[in-house]
Amino acid sequence: QLQLVESGGGLVQPGGSLRLSCAASGFTLGHYAAGWFRQAPGKEREGIASIGSTGERTYTPDSMKGRFTISRDNAKNLVYLQINSLKPEDTDIYYCAAGSYYSDYEIHDYIYEHWGQGTQVTVSS
Repeated sequence: QLQLVESGGGLVQPGGSLRLSCAASGFTLGHYAAGWFRQAPGKEREGIASIGSTGERTYTPDSMKGRFTISRDNAKNLVYLQINSLKPEDTDIYYCAAGSYYSDYEIHDYIYEHWGQGTQVTVSS
């Protein structure tokens, strides 16, 4: 069974940092591009960053540059999202996804075939 499982979310104070992890089971994550998204209830899903299958290429929308960094460790079948200088408006459910396509210019949720269940990130003092 193909599965992605996110971890590393939780409650953090403003200004803090988190590293989210995405673990794959049932398939080799290194064969896929990967991306991170976030979504709050009632809001559209928002693309944060994407990474090619080898990890050599990444894309981050201008709105996300500076505080979000995507990386991967294919030997461990993991993809990461480092989030720094967290703000209350970063409170969301964060999802990882895997798919066959990667773009240096944009990130869209519809190109991803496999999704995790999400991990909650809450930023509050």
